[in-house]
Amino acid sequence: MTKVTNEQNDDTQQAGDEVHDVVVIGAGAAGLNAALLLGRARRKVAVIDAGEPRNAPASHMHGFLSRDGLSPATLLELGRAEIARYGVRLIRGRVEQIDHGYHVRLEGGPVLRARRVLVATGLRDELPGIPGVRERWGKDLLHCAYCHAYEVRDQPFAVLGTHPGAVHQALLLRQWSDDIVLLRHTLDLTADDAERLAARGVRTVEGEIEHLVVDGGRLRGIGLTDGRIVPRAVAFLFPRAVPNDALLTRLGCDKDDNGWVATDRTGRTSVFGVWAAGNVIDPRAQVVTAAGMGSAAAFALNADLLEEDVDRAVERRRAGTAGA
Repeated sequence: MTKVTNEQNDDTQQAGDEVHDVVVIGAGAAGLNAALLLGRARRKVAVIDAGEPRNAPASHMHGFLSRDGLSPATLLELGRAEIARYGVRLIRGRVEQIDHGYHVRLEGGPVLRARRVLVATGLRDELPGIPGVRERWGKDLLHCAYCHAYEVRDQPFAVLGTHPGAVHQALLLRQWSDDIVLLRHTLDLTADDAERLAARGVRTVEGEIEHLVVDGGRLRGIGLTDGRIVPRAVAFLFPRAVPNDALLTRLGCDKDDNGWVATDRTGRTSVFGVWAAGNVIDPRAQVVTAAGMGSAAAFALNADLLEEDVDRAVERRRAGTAGA
């Protein structure tokens, strides 16, 4: 990765003299797991928590060994307690800006000085403006088959054709239900798409979606603009994933051909001293994956800091020997 010179910021009066080895921005699975390892490495670490986890609407998470079925909120609560045991400082707030140096500026709050920064701010799911979608999101309107399909298996599924990924989603979901309907909505299907769906046993329904039909606090069907209602117990859609990467973009981090911040395998960005982990750089990362990415970043951050520590120690030793 290309490196950018780490400019020094002399705003010491505002930032104070305390310097953290790493400031972690974001307190989801990636950020907390990185902080855990760095705390155990006896690094001085602060974690900034804006309190807006992506999976907050979900009541359970799955696919995380030893934590399968745990609520996302409980996982974060456990993680916060674990990092506290190692002296990691947790700060509630939102980062406004990162200045090269690095000074991490919180909205209406303090400025933290850091030798390195890890950004783990996740992403946000942009949902279509169909009435009922936002209200049912994370309940009986779902996204990830691996996260949720087993719990609603063998029920009538609808897949909403609001995203090009809906075709793959419908084909995949056939593993959990024999009754799958893909609602075309505004989705263009190729002849190959239609053949693959039919071969897989997925029915296709023409017509645009008008609203979700909810009764008694549960999804009952999908209403179309022509007045038809398609009875369904569960619906899936593929949201547009938008990374919360403004802090990285302002620092000048390179992006890949798909518009996501580019990193190496450890999460190192193109800007010196800046790492990123989790959904902010990978929309496919599940909770367990994001935690692993945080772990990999922590190992690399500590190794990078160690090299700097050793270089400084050698310089001090040489300076002392020269003055003897």
